[in-house]
Amino acid sequence: MFTITVLLTLFSLPARSRNLRFGKNLTTSSYDTVPNTTDSSKRLPDPLRIKNDTFNLKISKDTLDAPVNYEAADSMAFDIPNKRIILYSKGKVTYKDIELKADSIIMDQPTDMIIAGPRRDTAGKLTGLPVMVQADTKMQSDLIRYNFKKQQGITRNTYTEQGELHVNLQQSKAISKTEYFGKLARLTTCNLDTPHFAFISSKIKLINQKLAVTGPVHPEFEGVPVPIYIPFGLFPLNQGRHSGLLAPQFSSSQQFGLGLEGLGYYKVLNDYFDVTLRSNLYSYGGFNVYLTPTYRVRYRYNGSLNFAYQQTRILSSDAKNEFTNSKTFNITWSHTVDSRARPGTTFSANVNAGSTKFNQYVANNATRNFSNQLNSSIVYTKAWGSKYNLSLNASHNQNNNTGLVNLSLPNLQFNVNTFYPFQKKEFAGAPKWYEKLGIGLNSNVGNQISFYDSLFNIRRLIDTMQWGAQHVIPIQLSLPPIGPFQIAPGISYQEKWYSRKFQRVWNPNAKKVDTAIQKGLYTSRDMSFSLGINTAIFGTYDRFKKTSRVVAIRHVIRPTFSINYKPDLAAKDYYNVQIDTAGRQYRFSYYEGSMFGAFSEGKFGGISFGVDNNIEMKVRDRKDTVTNGGIKKVKLIDGFGFNGNYNFMADSFQLSQISFYARSTLFEKINITAGATMDPYKVDSLGFPQKEFTWAGNNKSFPRITNGNIAISASFQSKTKDKKKEERVLNNQDVPAQTLQEQQMQLEYMRQNPSEFVDFDVPWNLSLSYSLNFSRVLKSDYSGFRTDIYSNLSVNGDFSLTPKWKVGASSYYDFKTATIQSITTFITREMHCWQLSINVTPVGLYRSFNITVSPKSGLLRDLKLNRTRYFYGN
Repeated sequence: MFTITVLLTLFSLPARSRNLRFGKNLTTSSYDTVPNTTDSSKRLPDPLRIKNDTFNLKISKDTLDAPVNYEAADSMAFDIPNKRIILYSKGKVTYKDIELKADSIIMDQPTDMIIAGPRRDTAGKLTGLPVMVQADTKMQSDLIRYNFKKQQGITRNTYTEQGELHVNLQQSKAISKTEYFGKLARLTTCNLDTPHFAFISSKIKLINQKLAVTGPVHPEFEGVPVPIYIPFGLFPLNQGRHSGLLAPQFSSSQQFGLGLEGLGYYKVLNDYFDVTLRSNLYSYGGFNVYLTPTYRVRYRYNGSLNFAYQQTRILSSDAKNEFTNSKTFNITWSHTVDSRARPGTTFSANVNAGSTKFNQYVANNATRNFSNQLNSSIVYTKAWGSKYNLSLNASHNQNNNTGLVNLSLPNLQFNVNTFYPFQKKEFAGAPKWYEKLGIGLNSNVGNQISFYDSLFNIRRLIDTMQWGAQHVIPIQLSLPPIGPFQIAPGISYQEKWYSRKFQRVWNPNAKKVDTAIQKGLYTSRDMSFSLGINTAIFGTYDRFKKTSRVVAIRHVIRPTFSINYKPDLAAKDYYNVQIDTAGRQYRFSYYEGSMFGAFSEGKFGGISFGVDNNIEMKVRDRKDTVTNGGIKKVKLIDGFGFNGNYNFMADSFQLSQISFYARSTLFEKINITAGATMDPYKVDSLGFPQKEFTWAGNNKSFPRITNGNIAISASFQSKTKDKKKEERVLNNQDVPAQTLQEQQMQLEYMRQNPSEFVDFDVPWNLSLSYSLNFSRVLKSDYSGFRTDIYSNLSVNGDFSLTPKWKVGASSYYDFKTATIQSITTFITREMHCWQLSINVTPVGLYRSFNITVSPKSGLLRDLKLNRTRYFYGN
């Protein structure tokens, strides 16, 4: 390639003035275009040999304020009389932040104009179309005429990208660096040469990376104009945040009436703060308002607040009332602090509180309709080095079924990390055994309030308020291991402070147990001593054939054993109470039901035991024969075992309940966790325990399982068609972090519109989740025990009918009620720059039907055809 970089004034100035700027009123020197072969150095002096002070030269007023560099791949022609330079084949001109490339470029000095154009190849096709890049704007045209000095120009058949918007102008005129006028404009978000859709306007004005304003505009689909005109169009082009209206979507419901959902306004207050206001309006008189301010300061903190108010007015199923009216609200707040802002100090908030019936009246959201628990937490922590930690927190939980609200605030926790008072600051030789004696402190002070939302008032709030404190002082001694055994003695002292005492008495007239509350300051304490021993046992079986894929199986057993003693310091806190007409007695604690609970009764002098296991296998990897010698580890069982204790000092019920657990991941796809508690003692007809083992006496039986749980989840999917896309997703580090509230809002939108978030590169995927929980609990009237069983199954999956059609569904089945709580199905069609989605929820609190045709571009997300109908009730 022939490349030369000079100034436009090179041909019109003496050679020693090559650093001057381009101007049209400079005096022209009479240089011969034929080089002088006798002594070229005299005609073109070496700047290292001849020193000139360029500041003494006179510069024209109309000269450019920066050099113009140019080059060409084929040749350059210097037209001295007309002061023009012509670049042939892959011409390139650079001036400040402007870069122009074209097959042919003409630079005209007298007019400060540059004319760029393509050429036709032997096949008659245009090649080397002019491409101009200035700052963040890139445009391609058939012809470009541009004035460098005035930064004005005219182009023909220009194509440019403004963010997600693709703009094509038949003719355009640049009047400044950032402003353009166009004639016969086509705007679209489709990136094809012949777009599937576009908006056509006869005239347009563009402000670079900010806004496009058109005259009368109409849509065009597949090249066919649609006779729907609007008087003007506004297209935002800036990529950052900007204020504006939020378009609604139309909905129809037999219970709510006709509605406009999502109508609102987004306001940017400054670089760190913005507010979103949305509303749902219904023809029967109901409305919802959602106010969401968000804030974010990089490297310091970020968060968002969402206040929702619902005034629900729906058709009633009661013949006496035409409508059911309800006023509900919900508040969520999410706040996180960057750990780098103030090292040693953290503050976080995750608040979700409101009316108990709020979730019930949220339309078209089956997940939220059946969410009966609301939880909140606000936490502040402060650390002083590695010795002291302070934590202040407030928490809240709410049951939407019972209406019970529990507030726990303020709570204070102060910890002193284990320190060694006898340890020397400077070690000299092996440390003494007593130097490893460690002492710590864990203190908790809390306040709790419980009330029913329907009975809320200040008096009841004060009556239910209770506070308490708990202090734990652990003392431990680290001893050197004795062979394969690790020995750890320890002492623990605990003390609890209570603000109330519960006194339960039998009421013979009402034939029930009454509870009286005595307020005051009460204390209780406990102490325990322990000596723990633990070790690990390894076993390997590797006697497999050389042709076997299995190389070895390894079993690791970790038994734990400890000797414990605890005096009966809490005996004064327990008493017997009659609980039924048969005279049955039950033993209660004065502090049962308090914040930190009651200490266990009775002396304990015995042993605690437990065994943990895991099994893994080494197999030959058929795909990777290089890494680790072609051997990989496969976990068969991540862990399984049991634990319990035996009290030699108890006169009855010496053996505790035995807890079993297991966890495993099969084939790297199926996750299984299970647990159970086994009671070794017999029970009477009402379920109260007796002092005899189940395997003793005449009626022998296997120990009873009093509670248990099992959870199985699995996810299967086919391999993605585009492996490069999968790698890009895994390696994408440019996605900005989202606040918890933003994640919840996005997940909620995805649940409502699953068809808009499908991956067509994955032919199919399936997710299954099953859980079972059961437990034996004492009835509220103390008449016996009941078994509570909860079991459910959730299924979620989709598959591709064709490369462009995707079908999917999700469902939730409750085994206790033997009903399908919800089913959501969808079908979607990928149409390059558009997407068709149909969502149907035939089962659930809200049954709905939704069909949407919308552009994929986020810029035109609100420009969609939508039809929604939903029905309330089962």
